[in-house]
Amino acid sequence: MQPLSFSARFAFAFSAFFRVLFDGAFAARALAAQAPSAPAADIAPPAESPPFAPADVAPEREHEQRKQGALLVLSLLQREGRMIDFLMQDVSSFSDAEIGAAARLVHEGARKAIRSHAVVEPVRSEEEGARVVLAAADASVKLIGNLSGPGPYKGALRHRGWRVTSLSLPTPTADFDATIVSAAEIEL
Repeated sequence: MQPLSFSARFAFAFSAFFRVLFDGAFAARALAAQAPSAPAADIAPPAESPPFAPADVAPEREHEQRKQGALLVLSLLQREGRMIDFLMQDVSSFSDAEIGAAARLVHEGARKAIRSHAVVEPVRSEEEGARVVLAAADASVKLIGNLSGPGPYKGALRHRGWRVTSLSLPTPTADFDATIVSAAEIEL
């Protein structure tokens, strides 16, 4: 299998982020797939629906709700930070300084959008670089490096991780089209 280009990896990571965020079953499979001790062939999807899905919602409707939620997040990132404009722009002809200036604006807007609609907290309280001991691994940690045997695991915290503890997305209106993440603008 050939390695993916940076742009293909970036696009995949961006879409995987939203799928992990809104699809609990996919997130569980992705977490299990990245673990070096669990071959991908042994990973089976969970038998039950994600915990956030109401029991009386049909699978097709549930999928549409997740899709609409992901598109709503994209529209918020576009509205506040013009993230899609930035990502869809061919930046190869711009200088690093111009890209950096644009990235700063996108960062400020996207950060505002996230802080307005989500409470995000670190998974681990220790400072990055601190030595930690884990009795066992769970979904909140990703063990990297030379992994052998059962815990306890000792290592250095490379990234504190992020956990969404609260999410409040706007309620779409009846005429809302989730696929339009940014309406075209026409000056009259």
